[in-house]
Amino acid sequence: MTGATGVVGLHAIPLLIAQGHEVTAVSRSTTAQLMLEHIGARPAALDTSDELGVARLLAGHTVVINLATHMPSSSFQMMLPWKWRENDHVRREGSALLARAALVAGVRLFIQESFAPVYEDRGDMWINESCPVRPAPYNRTVLDAERSAASFTEKGRAGITLRFAGFYGPDEMLSDMVGIVKKGWAPLPGAANAYWSSVAQEDAATAVVAALGAPPGIYNVCDDEPLTRREWVDIIAHAIGAKPPRLMPHWLSSLGGKSMELMSRSQRMSNAKLKGASGWTPRWPSVREGMPVAIRALAP
Repeated sequence: MTGATGVVGLHAIPLLIAQGHEVTAVSRSTTAQLMLEHIGARPAALDTSDELGVARLLAGHTVVINLATHMPSSSFQMMLPWKWRENDHVRREGSALLARAALVAGVRLFIQESFAPVYEDRGDMWINESCPVRPAPYNRTVLDAERSAASFTEKGRAGITLRFAGFYGPDEMLSDMVGIVKKGWAPLPGAANAYWSSVAQEDAATAVVAALGAPPGIYNVCDDEPLTRREWVDIIAHAIGAKPPRLMPHWLSSLGGKSMELMSRSQRMSNAKLKGASGWTPRWPSVREGMPVAIRALAP
């Protein structure tokens, strides 16, 4: 597993070990390696400039789970295009190298993380994996990462892409959102009736584990009931005892260019394909149930 110290990886590793899997978890940090060892994984470093070395590390493994990203650390930084450059490299060159090395090593299943909210705006219509996608310039490399998994399947193995909806959990991103709501503003752009699809961090982790038994293909990973922007932000406000925040005016969100336009789209995504293929079901059916729990878990 790459990206093992991310929010999804740290939730998924104990679940995999509990099912009897041996997990090699990649991290370059000595401190992180000690943490990974503590939770039962075998830590390893990975030099992505050495493709043969990566293949040697992967030898003997049956599955590669590529959760590696380099996301901007705050909601403000996500609006800055240059903050995505390292993430572009990870998704484009890193995913391709890892898939090639996995083929050489004899890996049978390659699971690739991707970002779900890249579909066209569909209003209140449900979105499945066959609907057209249109990434913004800042995240068009999600399609490069997805091609790595598809090429793995084309070579006779099994490649799976997991299109994750917007994560939420007790982290810095949610803390930023709570701070914005306290100031009376909604932290998500878009119209009041535009849908936003979400998934709790721990539910994303159980989806990764469930994908081990799914056929090759692309799967949306989201909760059962996407909510409108108005409902979504009002749930945060209610959980912290604040007034319903004002939504971002269209003229202001339009200043954010194509990136803000993507984040403003109505994306009512369906998880039916993954549920049918793997039996996965989220613990939190919607943000109504999961968001108050995540907010209570935020560090004081």
